[in-house]
Amino acid sequence: MQDDAPQVIASTVDAPWLPPGGVADVVLGGPVLGPTGLVRLLLTDGHRVFCTRRDGSGKLDLPTARVGPDDHDGVLAIAALTRHVVGGPVPLRYVGAVRNTVRVPTPEYEWPTPVAAFAVWTAVARPVVPGEWVDGGTGSVLAERHWFPLLGRLSAGP
Repeated sequence: MQDDAPQVIASTVDAPWLPPGGVADVVLGGPVLGPTGLVRLLLTDGHRVFCTRRDGSGKLDLPTARVGPDDHDGVLAIAALTRHVVGGPVPLRYVGAVRNTVRVPTPEYEWPTPVAAFAVWTAVARPVVPGEWVDGGTGSVLAERHWFPLLGRLSAGP
């Protein structure tokens, strides 16, 4: 885990994927945010990013797992996801998260309120599961993902 101060690097007020008035902040670094709804594993090879197909939509995304109710910050979920994707435990580094703030939930919004985090972790490892390596640059098919600003900051270095 990182212990540096978190930094909001992007913010979407009235985010269309959230209930009215919802805000989505992309938070780089800092302590692991919670409660965590999903964890994602970011594996890179130069400018390429390892992706799998999302359940339901079939769109490419980082390998992702839901976080159980007894795993507030998602550390158990990311450990299990990592073991599955790379074939065993490896050191992980917390990159940041998308933090949803929803003051007035709606029945179709399934995540904790008023705050829910969707964490991105990275490791130096090779996947052992099927997937695709895709370009992680500006014109990437991943650019529409809410977590994408984290990749740009990770690639840019300190």
